[in-house]
Amino acid sequence: MSDTTSGSSSSRPSAAAPVETLPGLGPKSAVMLRAAGIESVADLRRLGPVRAFLQVQAAGLRPSLNLLWALEGGLTGTPWLAVSKTERTRLLFEIDDITAQIANLGR
Repeated sequence: MSDTTSGSSSSRPSAAAPVETLPGLGPKSAVMLRAAGIESVADLRRLGPVRAFLQVQAAGLRPSLNLLWALEGGLTGTPWLAVSKTERTRLLFEIDDITAQIANLGR
């Protein structure tokens, strides 16, 4: 993803607000999220960044990890470029855990 909105907003978007109202989520991110059935801030908060990212992938799209960082940043009010390496690693481990759980269900 190359859409960037720098800085965090002091006012949090309402739960009913469209996803692109979160800092760091631009039009390309919003299109991908909508294609995966994620339309509002509430939808994104309910799923969390990892499950939302996986839902975008499950919709047949190929998001880069920048979308994952942007989702985390949007939910925490952190610019996506400022999401720490520790947090990025945690998110990747969470993806691995969920993916392994799904694979085990198929056995």
